[in-house]
Amino acid sequence: TPWPGNNVRDHPGMIQVFLGQNGVRDVEGYELPRLVYVSREKRPGFEHHKRAGAMNALVRVSAVLSNAPYLLNVDCDHYINNSRALREAMCFMMDPTSGKKVCYVQFPQRFDGIDRHDRYSNRNVVFFDINMKGLDGLQGPIYVGTGCVFRRQAFYGFDAPVKKKPPGKTCNCLPKWCCLWCGSRKNKKSKPKKEKKKSKNREASKQIHALENIEGIEESTSEKSSETSQMKLEKKYGQSPVFVVSTLLENGGVPRDASPASLLREAIQVISCGYEDKTEWGKEVGWIYGSVTEDILTGFKMHCHGWRSVYCIPKRPAFKGSAPINLSDRLHQVLRWALGSVEIFFSRHCPIWYGYGGGLKWLERFSYINSVVYPWTSIPLLVYCTLPAICLLTGKFIVPEISNYASIVFMALFISIAATGILEMQWGGVGIDDWWR
Repeated sequence: TPWPGNNVRDHPGMIQVFLGQNGVRDVEGYELPRLVYVSREKRPGFEHHKRAGAMNALVRVSAVLSNAPYLLNVDCDHYINNSRALREAMCFMMDPTSGKKVCYVQFPQRFDGIDRHDRYSNRNVVFFDINMKGLDGLQGPIYVGTGCVFRRQAFYGFDAPVKKKPPGKTCNCLPKWCCLWCGSRKNKKSKPKKEKKKSKNREASKQIHALENIEGIEESTSEKSSETSQMKLEKKYGQSPVFVVSTLLENGGVPRDASPASLLREAIQVISCGYEDKTEWGKEVGWIYGSVTEDILTGFKMHCHGWRSVYCIPKRPAFKGSAPINLSDRLHQVLRWALGSVEIFFSRHCPIWYGYGGGLKWLERFSYINSVVYPWTSIPLLVYCTLPAICLLTGKFIVPEISNYASIVFMALFISIAATGILEMQWGGVGIDDWWR
């Protein structure tokens, strides 16, 4: 029979298991990881959301088959250049003090086949070696779409775990005076509160005791609560019970009693073209839809939930990929990035007005605002380049004569910008050629 996936826009969901749970080992006796080929279902009348939809399908099918707590995202034109980089990512993820709040570990992009002068600025040295390092000191770098290790729970719309603060003092007095003066005030103020709490606890205990006396009330309430919670989870994640259960397992794993055949059936279901209908996939869960640069949106949503990201730069580059080798491909890539930023600017997820009151820090918000506003700087730049030529041709100058005060302000601003650039180059280890380019 012909391969069912010949028509890329109309084919059923396909899963081919190359290495499963049989414990296949390599020539040195080490167990090989699972290798599964997945192609989600596509039909003419359904929106497939391109790359973001494909990544969401992979998140669901991997949760059903293996449900590993961590995910690695690498583009098809990238390869692993340093196998130990994954261990370095796990050091951040499994850190006992702050690892629980890390949603992803981002590695810088490095490329092969770039000429020595990098005439098209494919390396993006200023962005990866200066800007991303600076963001690592705030709430973490933005997600750039590849070379990233994720925590699976961060995709499910959960808030970052909140670290409990130890109880501290409520005054700045000396210890002796605090005990004598503030302690007496606390005792006086706490008495009525304690009495109120006791009265509330008594009323609550009476109500609970009254409910316990009614036969069958516990069973009915537990059944109703379980049904409502199940309905909420299905509305959020879809109709697959195996996948819904997997979202609640923080450390991963699949049910032991589940057969491989039943798991494959569930996997086929979660990659069907209509599975995401009336769910929160692409809105609050998984890769976020609404822009061709879904990577910025996805990382932005995670930071809004209070998660933190980490920037990891090993000595040996973790991943390498191919870069555009001609001007037309490079311009097409830059145009795609700018189009994605404009789409985010006009969407409900624009960082200018979205996510207030959440876990996004103010300086981190400024970095996201910069990432969606920069295409609009082409308008004043165009005016800046064309207006002097028009003034020279017409002989009419719109700029008045510069005073001494304006000259001093301009020189101070120019020197500040130059000093900032020099400090950035020295701190990031970037040469003047890369910075100027």
